[in-house]
Amino acid sequence: MADIVNLRRARKDKAKREHEAEADANRRRFGRPRAEKEADKDTAERTARVLDGKRLEPEKKG
Repeated sequence: MADIVNLRRARKDKAKREHEAEADANRRRFGRPRAEKEADKDTAERTARVLDGKRLEPEKKG
């Protein structure tokens, strides 16, 4: 036989799990020291510069 489920309690539990997951994601995204954020930004900029430097320009037809 199936267990009896209180739907109100189930909704509240689901909302609590979703809120905790969102809070955890925000802690990961915003809860980093400034030096770590700047290091990630510098790495991304360096990667973009390297890729742009290796890009081949298409030949002009004329």
